[in-house]
Parts: sequence; C-alpha cells; structure tokens
Amino acid sequence: MLPVIETIPLRQMASGDRLFLQIYKFIGAQPGKKVYIQSNLHGAEIAGNAVIHQLIEFLLTINDTDLTGEIWLVPVCNPMGTNERAHHFSPGRYCIYEAKDWNRIFWDYEKEADDLVAFTKSQFHIDLEVVRQNYLTIIKQKFAKILEKINSPVGVPYTEIFAYKLQNLSLDADYLIDLHSSKNQALDYLYYFRNREDSAKYFLLDFGILLDKYDGDAFDEAFIKPWLALEACFKELGREIKFDVEAWTLELGSGMQINHDSVVKGVRGVKNYLVQKGVLQIINLSDDTKTHEMTFASSSNRKKYYAIAGGMIQSRIELGTKVKAGEKLYQILSFNKEGKLPSVIDVYAQHDGLVYDVATNQAVNEGEFVLGIIS
Repeated sequence: MLPVIETIPLRQMASGDRLFLQIYKFIGAQPGKKVYIQSNLHGAEIAGNAVIHQLIEFLLTINDTDLTGEIWLVPVCNPMGTNERAHHFSPGRYCIYEAKDWNRIFWDYEKEADDLVAFTKSQFHIDLEVVRQNYLTIIKQKFAKILEKINSPVGVPYTEIFAYKLQNLSLDADYLIDLHSSKNQALDYLYYFRNREDSAKYFLLDFGILLDKYDGDAFDEAFIKPWLALEACFKELGREIKFDVEAWTLELGSGMQINHDSVVKGVRGVKNYLVQKGVLQIINLSDDTKTHEMTFASSSNRKKYYAIAGGMIQSRIELGTKVKAGEKLYQILSFNKEGKLPSVIDVYAQHDGLVYDVATNQAVNEGEFVLGIIS
C-alpha cells in the first residue's frame, strides 16, 4: 500500500530558507486506532529514523486490508535539533536560543483541567468509548486556543510553534511512540506509564522504566497525563477504568549512531506491538510475548553518579552490568596543579542495581555525569 505524504511548513530562517515536517500516513481499509510514531526529537538521537524508514519499507509491501486504522510516521521531526553541530559533534538537545530542552516544551492539558471531578461525575455511567470522545473534544477545544496565540500579531517563541505543530499531529492518536536514543551510551529500553506493563511487553525489549516521577512536559507525558488523571479521578469516585490510550518512548542505542542491533530491536518491537494491538492484521509477524521476560524498574529508583573530582575515567564497569553495593564502579585519574603527583580515586556503588547508561566522554570536569544505575 502507498502512503499519503504530507509536507508541513515548520519555520522560515533568516536566510529565507524553510524547514518542513513530512508525514507518511498509511491508512487501512477499515477504520480503527490511530498510531503516531516520530523520531529524532533530540538532534543526536538518530536511530529512530532508520526504524521509521524500515517501517515505511515494510508497510509498502502490505495491502490496505492488512491494516486496521492508520499509522502516521514522522521521521526527523526536529530539523533544528538534527542540523545543530559543534565541530564534528551533534548535540541538538536544546533550543540554544531559548535555552530549553526540545522534549520539555509541550502543552499539558492536565494542568488546565480544573473541572476534572465535575466532568468525571457527568460521565460516570457512560460507555468508556463515549467518555473518551467527550474528553478528547474538550482537550481539542483547549488546544485550539494555542493557535490563536500563535497567529497573533505579537507572535510567540519558536518552541511554542514547534510544540504546537507536533502535538497537532498526535493529539487524537490512540497509541503514541516516540523514538529516542541515549545522549550517551545506553541499553535498549523503553519508558512507560502506570498500568501499561502488559502492553510494554509487546515491544520485546528486556528492560522498561516506569515513569512514576516526571521530569517535565515531555512529549509522551503531555500526551498521556490527561488520560491517566481521568482514570485516577474515576477510581477515586468508585469506578475502575483504563482507556486504550498508550504512550511510549523507546530508547534505542547511543546518540549520533545508528546501531544495527538497536534498529532491529526497534523495528521488531514496533511491528509486534501493532500486531498485538490489532492494528496490523498479519499473524505471522506476531511473537509470543506472553512469555517474554522483561525487567521493570521505576524512574524514581535511578541513581546518577557524577564526578567527585575532575580527571579521566578509567577502569569503568561495563554497560549492562549488574552491581552490588560496595562494588567498584570506576576510577578517576585526577591531575592537579599543586605540585603533587596525580592521584587515582576509586568510586564504589552505593546500591545494588543495573548499569543502564554511561557517559560517552571519559574526560570529566567535577560534577559531570559518569554513569547511571537503576534498581
């Protein structure tokens, strides 16, 4: 099947050149769920682009009867971040002009939902799908007001325009998948939200982190937090519900790299997820996920280690290693300008856990990130 390809103007530069988004919309023969998949929100995190390319190549080979609903794919979703360079390196994590993380700028309806209890009471005995549509209508009405601000004569900062463009594409999705990589070197894993563990296994990754503590207005958080809040409100009033609305961030390999194994895992996992959720009607793609072993941990149990002195990191424990409290993690080869010989500082684990993230740069100033452990 062939996609509908839509190109959206994003930004005009001082030179007169323009940046664009391009969306590939695969629409099935029968209506159903909407899946939104994007990649490269942070400039150095490029592996997801290869995942989306392979998904496009795959979807070109199937019939529209093999797809129920629609899949929207947006590769290179942040050209500003992707094109940013510092010599040979691609940072692209922040909008330098505004000093904002590209993934902490999104509109979160939950913060404006001051009538949530009243809405819940009015919907308490209504069918779940009707509740979803009624709530989505309210979210869309609130979101539409952002465009009025953007189109005002005084204008708005670019990050607000950018956030609106992406959220406008994804606001009514049922399933959202944001493809990232570590800014350093990391395992392949996913972030997920409460009560979604069963679906997390569909991605066939070995490791998942529950976002029980939010860092800010990230893309996946802003998408699903209103629905989690509504579920919680129903529960407080005595009705247990769960919307078939899910948001995922897949962390695939390391920044500035397209790691083959990470891409393979990403493609395999997304395909299987779409089959298990009934979007793809292709049985031979399905894996037996019911027995898939997956380790879950909470984001609040992450421990980051920062350099206690400036120097060079050596003898560092390998990524993916399980450590015990008291086990040596790394050494800092520390030089000085005090007329003394260089010193070697040993750093030990404070807790048991898994080394899931390590810094690419092994030369550190005091206070810079060295590695992350989760328990």
